[in-house]
Amino acid sequence: MNNNDNSLLARLGSAIDTGTLNQVRHILNNLSPPDIAHQLETAPPRLRNILWEIVDPEISGEVLQELSDDIQLEFLNQMDGAEVASITEGLDVDDIVDILQQLPDRVIPEVLKAMSVQDRLRVESVLTYNEDTAGGLMDTEVITVRPDITVDVVLRYLRRFEELPDITDNLFVVSRNDTFLGTLPLSKMLTSSPSTSVREVMNTEVEAIHVNLTDSDVAQLFQRQDLVSAPVVDDQHRLVGRITIDDVVDVIVEDADHSLLAMAGLSDTEDTFSSISRTAPRRALWLGLNLLTAILASSAISLFEATLEKVVALAILMPIVASMGGVAGSQTLTVVIRGMALGQIERDNLKWLLSKEFAVGALNGMLWAVIMGAIVSVWFSDWTIALVIAAAMAINLMAAAVAGTLLPVMLRSLKIDPALAGSVILTTVTDIVGFVSFLGLATVFYS
Repeated sequence: MNNNDNSLLARLGSAIDTGTLNQVRHILNNLSPPDIAHQLETAPPRLRNILWEIVDPEISGEVLQELSDDIQLEFLNQMDGAEVASITEGLDVDDIVDILQQLPDRVIPEVLKAMSVQDRLRVESVLTYNEDTAGGLMDTEVITVRPDITVDVVLRYLRRFEELPDITDNLFVVSRNDTFLGTLPLSKMLTSSPSTSVREVMNTEVEAIHVNLTDSDVAQLFQRQDLVSAPVVDDQHRLVGRITIDDVVDVIVEDADHSLLAMAGLSDTEDTFSSISRTAPRRALWLGLNLLTAILASSAISLFEATLEKVVALAILMPIVASMGGVAGSQTLTVVIRGMALGQIERDNLKWLLSKEFAVGALNGMLWAVIMGAIVSVWFSDWTIALVIAAAMAINLMAAAVAGTLLPVMLRSLKIDPALAGSVILTTVTDIVGFVSFLGLATVFYS
């Protein structure tokens, strides 16, 4: 948090104490909508609600679209359908749809009913698509031209607009039945002779995005081709909208948040300053799942109770084997999940990746097995236990490499999010393999 953030929150607290909010209102509403949203997200719940109440209604819709899903829903739940329709008036269709998708299904018809006919039709056309697809991401506000007109006609047509849609780098060329034909870059149009036809200067090599392509695939396409905007088409190759880079950046940030928070069992809409009553139940469920897996690992230990009673050193060293396997497995799991997110992992290269990760696990397993074996032999003056922990560590690191590679692939095939379930399952696998190999070998050598 920077000094300005501290200053505004401090002034807000002081203004609440003194009962004067005009100064804070003036400061807040002179900020840009993204900066106002940042102030709301960094404020604790009590101060956040007061800040929201003093946001200028004329910009509250722009502020709302900048907020995280969790905080958006918090404010939306305080409004009726007419208020939501009013606050979203003037926003781009894709931004309105993003906001509406936070609402319960029963509330959305109320909001649509309160909209103008034109806005309602545009929003309904996007709401028919899944929010995680190109259709749910696109904006229907596009400028189209025909291929048989001249550049001069296009320029005169554009001058009729008060302003062009944000991030307009291309016009879209379509046939009379709206079939997508190509793009007309603004830069090309401005440098061409006015008498030149659109057909002569249009770019026909542009690959349109299908309306059902997932948003993650859309983000990868933008990244690979350095796109600023791209056309979206339906099954008949008719132009239905466009996607712009600002929406793709949102997808990238959301995917990154999801991967980071999911590995800790947290929702990707997690609000840093959400109330205790909301945060505790969310985390309790994941803790309960982890408790079950811990009990499963402990039950594996209980099978070797007699061995543990004979050699106390085993209890001291046992966590080392499990911990090393867990860390090695997490390294592999993270690399594989990232590769899957980038679309780099396919059936054809999975075997090579598995071989590579197994080799890395084997090399690291042997390296640290030798080092740990030497440490233990000096620590306990017992070469037998040193040999046992060295062998167990090597086994667990190789098992961790295999599990970290195959587990995300298996989970994805079962339609389970690898980022959400992968870490807890992997930890259970490496714990059980580590304990069983260590204590099992110890039982053999000390029986």
